[in-house]
Amino acid sequence: MARVLLSTGGNLGNRLANLRAVEREMSPQVRVIRASRVYETEPWGKHEQPKFLNQALEAETDLSPAELLGLCKQAEQNMGRVKGELNGPRTLDIDILFYGDEQLHTLNLDLPHPRMLGRAFVLRPLAELAPQLIHPQAGRSIAELAEETDPAHAWIYKGLEYGSRTFVMGILNITPDSFSGDGLGDGGDAREKALAQARAFVEAGADILDIGGESTRPGSRPITPAEEQQRILPVVKALAGETSAILSVDTSHASTAAKALEAGADWINDVRALRADGQLAAVCARSGCGLVLMHNRSDSANAETRDRLGGRYAAAQYQDLVGEVIADLRGSIGMALEAGCLRENLIVDPGIGFGKTTAQNLELLNRLDELRALKLPLLLGVSRKSFIGYTLDLPVDQRLEGSLAAGVLGISRGADILRVHDVRETVRAARLADAVLRAGAGA
Repeated sequence: MARVLLSTGGNLGNRLANLRAVEREMSPQVRVIRASRVYETEPWGKHEQPKFLNQALEAETDLSPAELLGLCKQAEQNMGRVKGELNGPRTLDIDILFYGDEQLHTLNLDLPHPRMLGRAFVLRPLAELAPQLIHPQAGRSIAELAEETDPAHAWIYKGLEYGSRTFVMGILNITPDSFSGDGLGDGGDAREKALAQARAFVEAGADILDIGGESTRPGSRPITPAEEQQRILPVVKALAGETSAILSVDTSHASTAAKALEAGADWINDVRALRADGQLAAVCARSGCGLVLMHNRSDSANAETRDRLGGRYAAAQYQDLVGEVIADLRGSIGMALEAGCLRENLIVDPGIGFGKTTAQNLELLNRLDELRALKLPLLLGVSRKSFIGYTLDLPVDQRLEGSLAAGVLGISRGADILRVHDVRETVRAARLADAVLRAGAGA
């Protein structure tokens, strides 16, 4: 079994979905293990064409180098590549960068790939997977070679500069039973409602759209992955072709995540932090996607519901609330890294409202800055949550002010992303908070 490193890229059609199709097109002869982040790059050589997306893959195969090259070319054709001018537009390009430690020079194939040196769109993604690998001709590591390239020639696709300002994630609940009353249903018109809401959110300033097909409120009915996919995939496919916002899919199912990523999703938001489906971490590793890990000790035995105020967890037990939240998240981070996920792709969420009493939610919000010990971006979801309703004695449709207050408190304690229902109002509140707290970043 040979370890191979591949470079993929393309600039036509649904660029991200085309990259994600490589794993499918080359399976089972090639087993993708993990992927770099996706980079956006200026065209190389011929500049009158769209920008490219590029990614590096680490994989295993029993194919010979020549057989692997043939499979790469077949996969390109299957994805609609038409042989054109050198460095011209293409739906998909797959290059073999390294095949184990082999050095090969034939009429059709040179290994290592002879044209990677000096090319940021190849070396920067590759350095995320094999930084210490020595290039035999250059005599230097991939990390060193990547460092010499111009970062302006290859940048993280839809990358967020954490710390520069607060980012806002708009919630798209494609469900009939959302706790917050904003569910878009699951009928024939749910897709159009979701697309309209997504466009309104982006216009209002949303950086991320979080698309969910299963309610997680206390007492909600679990649905199958097939039902979940039926609700969300049409929305993901439509938005992937039109929006510059990050597309996040709220799921704990590996099968749903795989299909959503192949449809063009950028992130997976797992409210069970990899503890519900043992295959989810590997799916995320193979795609190079962003992954949100949310703390969650929800137990239906501790849940209660009041008609006016909704569901809450009334008897959740912790000996050390913040310490246990951090420890649980460390465990999930370890699971992600062991599966091959890049640390740069991980985001943590303290799970406000999930398996915590009202008092515990308030304490966790107040001590949010302690989660900085994890040294990862911090997502906070407080919007319309029941702890606001029970604290203020207000139903879900009267929690805007409480949600904004909780969000700003979260920003003051280190939140990088706010997950919200009311995008326009939150964007305005976050901009003012940033102007005060982030040295004028939001001004």
